[in-house]
Amino acid sequence: MRFVKTVAAGVTLAAIAFGAQAQTPGVSASTILIGQSTPLTGANAELGSDIRNGALAYFAKVNDAGGVHGRKIELITLDDGNNIQRSQANTIELVEKRNVFALFGYPSATLSRPALPTVEKHRVPFLSPFTGADPMRVFHKHVYNMRGSYAEELEKIVDHFEPLGLKRFSIVHYDDVVGKENLTAVERALKKRNLSVVSVAAWKDRAKPDIEGGLKEVMKGQPDVVILTTLYKATADFVRAAKKAGFHAQMASNSFPGASPLAKELGAEGAGLIVATVVPPPTKRSQAIVQEYQAAIEKQLGKKEFSFTSLESYIAAKVTVEAMRRAGPNMTRESFQKALDGLKGYDAGGYIVNFSPTDHNGSSFVELTVLGRDRKYSY
Repeated sequence: MRFVKTVAAGVTLAAIAFGAQAQTPGVSASTILIGQSTPLTGANAELGSDIRNGALAYFAKVNDAGGVHGRKIELITLDDGNNIQRSQANTIELVEKRNVFALFGYPSATLSRPALPTVEKHRVPFLSPFTGADPMRVFHKHVYNMRGSYAEELEKIVDHFEPLGLKRFSIVHYDDVVGKENLTAVERALKKRNLSVVSVAAWKDRAKPDIEGGLKEVMKGQPDVVILTTLYKATADFVRAAKKAGFHAQMASNSFPGASPLAKELGAEGAGLIVATVVPPPTKRSQAIVQEYQAAIEKQLGKKEFSFTSLESYIAAKVTVEAMRRAGPNMTRESFQKALDGLKGYDAGGYIVNFSPTDHNGSSFVELTVLGRDRKYSY
């Protein structure tokens, strides 16, 4: 009789534990589902693919080692073609139909912001949006940024050139919320040095920017430095148009276009372009995280195709998994976020991430790199 009672109690406790686990979307006895909307087709497909591949490389490494508390991580990626409406629909699909545990690696503020109503409604952790835009860095309980801000990047660019005696700065941006924030960040950095923007090009149409018109507007100010904050195709087209016009101002870009896609698009024509990056160069093997990343991404892709973006995604995936481990075998969204909030001084291999319950911007790392004629960056 005592044995029967003990068995019954054990079954009851198991049922309670199973019931609690069953209430956590995206977590089963064998898997953890992570959702992602990103462009896998269209003009920004390379950026989206790099984000996906970096995450897959780390998740595969973890899964091959037995997973997290015995669970394998599965990344569900839906293509949005860099379209806001599709990204929003994908978010609803991932959260309400696919029942993912968390969202990861949306490629821009433009595609990330429409996800926020669904994130708030279902209290879904929203991890590593690939943007440094100010609107996404305002504290949000469920949003965790793993990288530095555009404002920090733009400050770094101005801080590099101003001591060299280059005082005349122009900016190229999109005429939207994020673009205007970038303009404000440059203006703020210049004001600290008693300078101001000498000319501006603001493009209303992301799909078909007026390259020639923008170049004419910028050239009116006779700038020493032009700061570009646009997608890689538009940035590359502007640089090429400037060279063709005999306009030889120093060109610099924030990380928004993706350093690696930008290098491929420009080729030898990009020599001398300075780009701000928010992770170490993916060829800097003196850092442990880069060595680890290179081995994993080569295994994932079957070739040595390294990029700043896939490294950033790899690091973000590593931080995500660390929080999963700390959340324990009975992980819920709440315990996972509590674990993230406790990641203070977490060393991912030479890249430090800090979160707290009141600060979800994990890093301020910014480094400037220079593109050479061989499409490679020096640092």
